[in-house]
Amino acid sequence: MNLFAILSNIGLPDILDILFISIVSYQFYIWFWGTKAFKALIGIVLLSGVFIVAKSWGLFLTTWVFQILWQVFVILLIILFQREIRQMLERFNPLKTIGFKHKSAADGWVPAFAGWAFDVAKKRIGAIIVFERTDLVFDLITKGISMECDPQPEILGSIFYKESPLHDGAILISKGKILKTSCYLPLSAREDLPQEWGTRHRAALGLTEQCDAWVMIISEERGEVSFAVDNDIRKVNDEKELVALLEDAVFDFKETDTDVKEKIKFWFTRRYKIKIIVFALVFIMWLLFAGQQNFEKKINLPLNFRNTPAGLMVSQPVDPKISIICRGLRKDVSLLDENNIITSIDLFSAKSGTSFYNITTGNLTLPNDRVHIVHITPARIELTLGKRPKSD
Repeated sequence: MNLFAILSNIGLPDILDILFISIVSYQFYIWFWGTKAFKALIGIVLLSGVFIVAKSWGLFLTTWVFQILWQVFVILLIILFQREIRQMLERFNPLKTIGFKHKSAADGWVPAFAGWAFDVAKKRIGAIIVFERTDLVFDLITKGISMECDPQPEILGSIFYKESPLHDGAILISKGKILKTSCYLPLSAREDLPQEWGTRHRAALGLTEQCDAWVMIISEERGEVSFAVDNDIRKVNDEKELVALLEDAVFDFKETDTDVKEKIKFWFTRRYKIKIIVFALVFIMWLLFAGQQNFEKKINLPLNFRNTPAGLMVSQPVDPKISIICRGLRKDVSLLDENNIITSIDLFSAKSGTSFYNITTGNLTLPNDRVHIVHITPARIELTLGKRPKSD
């Protein structure tokens, strides 16, 4: 396969194809990273690579076994990733992008909440608070006692008081209201976490790995306030910073300037190394499969003549050309150009004057029979033959 020929024939649909799969693959990586499902997904990807290699090398038995096992893999994917699939469909919900959002009207309690958070941190009282955003978290948390009230300092203090029966667990805040207390969150399975991070940090990360919720952690050991978001822990330094985080990021109270250039720049520069790796892998995969794709190519060819009668020459047109459209596998069609396609019209019985000649596939010679000609333009050409000038 001539990779250079394939690369020279990349068009806009191919670029869009590669970019779309790269974006989808990157999103899958972000959603599954650090979860048990991610390890299973890596295993399936490796098995897919083995199947591709076996098929390309002509390993009949291995290919046959994998073709049967793929049916089982599809069922396993649905069973194994049913929660992740549901979360993914919720994230792709178009209603979220056309304005059907319910904005919280709870910004009045945020400053008092921030003051309470740093007050209990100084007193070395631990707490974990889940702020639900667009993804629903009810399916991800277990147990919990339902309630509905504002997150006022007095209520929060009574919940996380060390002698309270509700302090052992997390509380869920959605649309500015406390909906559940004493909840249990899924623990992160990551092995690269610092040893000083306890169960609260691991539980906070475990939830953020599976949804877009932000989880606030108050550490009783270090007296620190931090947030778990995007598979990472961010320390909050003071009340002002906490208020800004809650208003801007979690509840989106404030209207921010929508600078399109800045958003595009942020998207490309954020985790750029991972994005480059994902794009490179997708591009390599595209190259492996592109050669087997049905492909059409338009080629302009000079028109040649043979068996021209002695004393005659083609006077009009001076430099005749035709255009053909070839179809076949990309690995074959990409190699075609005017140097390996022969065109010819037999002028054995031609006479002086103007005549019309039909151009068919019989007037073309291709390098192999795997490529087919689907269209020739023009299909009929007018030739004028005159006497060849005598040389001195």
